[in-house]
Amino acid sequence: MNNIQIAKNFNLKEFQCKDGNHQVRIDSQLLLKLQQLREQLNAPIFITSGYRNQEYNTKVGGSPSSQHLLGRAADIQIKGYSPQEVAKVAEAIGFNGIGIYKTFLHVDVRRGTKSRWYG
Repeated sequence: MNNIQIAKNFNLKEFQCKDGNHQVRIDSQLLLKLQQLREQLNAPIFITSGYRNQEYNTKVGGSPSSQHLLGRAADIQIKGYSPQEVAKVAEAIGFNGIGIYKTFLHVDVRRGTKSRWYG
């Protein structure tokens, strides 16, 4: 299910909720910017968390206003790059939300103001 190519280097199932129900929602701007990031770094992007439904978001301790709920966010890892290195490129590409964590980077295409944080 959801085994559909939606961009040059991304498949729809990579973005589906990890609760096992195969639900998925993805903002087209998120996909576009992730593809740009992948091409700039010339390295595969592993999506550790894409869309989250309300129940799963609560289960994993996500913010009640998480961009994951809207399909506008992804938590990513790129082998050979630290989250800090990826964040610099993500900033240049124009992601509005960037959260730097020890083992992954959160990127999102939230509407309105930019947000930066360390987790």
